[in-house]
Amino acid sequence: MTNQALMRQGSKSFFAASRLLPSRFQQAAVDLYGFCRVTDDAVDESGATPQVMAELHRRLDAIYRGRPMPIPEDECFAQVVTTHRLPKAIPLALLEGFEWDAQGRTYETLDDLCDYGARVAGTVGAMMALVMGVREARPMARACELGVAMQLTNIARDVGEDARMGRLYLPRAWMREEGLDPDAWLAAPAHGPEIKRVVARLLAAADQLYRKAEEGIWFLPRGCRPAILAARHIYADIGHEIGRSDFNPIDRRAVVGGRQKIWRLIQSLPALILAPRLPRGHKPLAAIEFLVEATGISMAQIRPRSVAEKAGWMVDLFITVESRHQEIRGMRQGSMSRTILERSRGA
Repeated sequence: MTNQALMRQGSKSFFAASRLLPSRFQQAAVDLYGFCRVTDDAVDESGATPQVMAELHRRLDAIYRGRPMPIPEDECFAQVVTTHRLPKAIPLALLEGFEWDAQGRTYETLDDLCDYGARVAGTVGAMMALVMGVREARPMARACELGVAMQLTNIARDVGEDARMGRLYLPRAWMREEGLDPDAWLAAPAHGPEIKRVVARLLAAADQLYRKAEEGIWFLPRGCRPAILAARHIYADIGHEIGRSDFNPIDRRAVVGGRQKIWRLIQSLPALILAPRLPRGHKPLAAIEFLVEATGISMAQIRPRSVAEKAGWMVDLFITVESRHQEIRGMRQGSMSRTILERSRGA
């Protein structure tokens, strides 16, 4: 199966949005998805046993040595790695996320869940951003957060399907706040007002990240903006579909129809000229900071200053301004002295 067929089968939403990417980026996006898909499938089919994970790490090592194993997805991904200089730490984090899946790790809080989302989806956002030439902290952080938002949507959509396989990704602390025992609910998953509120809360967190992530679209090459904006809206629409079904992902799986996807693609085309630009300055998710740093970009570029740092900056500014004023006064006085001296000599 080709990488394009893998994407079409595995993520129809991502595939639809990717069709808007310029041709010079489209193949890299497809090949990136293909590698992520086959590695995920390897873990799902065989579990993250020490043997399976060791093999995946050997494959990744071979890719980064420039001698990928004779596996089509690895060979294609190796080309993406070389062409777009993808740091190895990012796909390593992806493998770590797959290991968490197979280990049956549970997530107590939203922050814990975002740590997971950063690994299995924020990594894809980071690699896609690098493919599109992003080398600044702010848009890189927004790309990673967009990936996390999409993963939160996926988790909300798949609550019922995951539960029937014995998996639970919802924040357990939220469930207990609603009077639900997570393990008891997992043993007999059913829709009800309590689980409805937990799912709605998770989708609200995803929507907040979607809105914040739009800022990064402004920094992308113009030709890439419509595809990423369309992906943002198509994934958010999955959450809206869940909401229209009374936030019940237990008894049915939310799907965004083809017409809605086409409409979102059309709506995103004006981003070729203008892109959403929201107020800057929101604090990036702590969960994605390690990914931004892994790309070689310093988070210090966007990390808010502390009060002490701002005060120190103001003092330094005043000292610099005053020093400059003294220099100017000194230059003026020196010029006036020379003028007076020249006139006295002339007299």
